[in-house]
Amino acid sequence: MTSEREKMATQQWFSPADRELAEQRRRAKQLCRQLNQQGPEPFKAHQQLARQLFGRVGSCYIEPDFWCDYGINILLGQRFYANHHCVMLDAATITIGDDVMLGPAVQIYTVSHPMAASERVTGIEQAHPIFIGNRVWIGGGAIILPGVNIGEGAVIAAGAVVNRDVEPYSLVAGQPAKLIKTLPR
Repeated sequence: MTSEREKMATQQWFSPADRELAEQRRRAKQLCRQLNQQGPEPFKAHQQLARQLFGRVGSCYIEPDFWCDYGINILLGQRFYANHHCVMLDAATITIGDDVMLGPAVQIYTVSHPMAASERVTGIEQAHPIFIGNRVWIGGGAIILPGVNIGEGAVIAAGAVVNRDVEPYSLVAGQPAKLIKTLPR
């Protein structure tokens, strides 16, 4: 029999009410709380908490308040920075490259719910991975939706809602986000 965790990992419909998944979320919330209370010093303690929370971490600095669902599904590259009030709903993998910056209140969502109300009331969810390439800047208040890939060197304008892939070295803006221009490398 397939576990809810296995279903979640393979992009099938799963129940987040599962005991194992609920325990993983509880652990992540405790680590987020500790990370948020850490403050800017000492940096070494910040990195140690990040290593406990995330599935992979190079070097990072995350301003409070940061929240995620599981943490273990977030894979961070080198020199990652997240400004205040960022949220990552990581039922699927969120892979973030090197030298990525998130503005304040950036939201990254891998999870979605059924469109049919009769199915939605069951509480099931489905998650799709998100990939963010190297040297990406995501402006404040932007929302990245499930299954999106953002290419290297891209810029996501503040307030954008990204519901489809973003080409490398491009600027997107709007709701939904649309190509504004190609950027220099």
